[in-house]
Amino acid sequence: MRKTVAIYPGSFDPMTNGHLDIIQRGAKLFDEVIVAVLVNSEKAPLFTAEERVEMMRTILKENGLTVRVDTFGGLLVTYAQKQKAQVIVRGIRAVSDYEYELQMALMNRRLEPRIETVFMMPSEAYSYLSSRLVREVFKLGGSVEGLVPPLVETLLRSKIKA
Repeated sequence: MRKTVAIYPGSFDPMTNGHLDIIQRGAKLFDEVIVAVLVNSEKAPLFTAEERVEMMRTILKENGLTVRVDTFGGLLVTYAQKQKAQVIVRGIRAVSDYEYELQMALMNRRLEPRIETVFMMPSEAYSYLSSRLVREVFKLGGSVEGLVPPLVETLLRSKIKA
């Protein structure tokens, strides 16, 4: 029997509890999950790709998850083909996410029809949560406790003097 490999791509800048929720649930559904950290030279992330990978590996290990963390750039379907993945996992929080994600899923299907996109909704507690919102709240001195794993909060403190 062939194992099902799923890729959960994103910038994860920083990782949130919403991301962790999707990863935990995806790990129950698929034989292998690869968390793929996007490296985009056109953006200026708060954390380097190396920092994001290390952060995620530590958090996932602490949570008993045996998922692979990797980086990629360029077309997601090209990366998925190289990883022999059959599934792309995307989190959807609201209707606005759906519209964008639908366009991406349809383009990915056009580029590689053998790879399916699976949309997952995060738990209700995280349905409004985004990395951008976490960064903004933290920069303005607000609490992100319960929104991100404790390690992320510690790393945010070292990056941003709130």
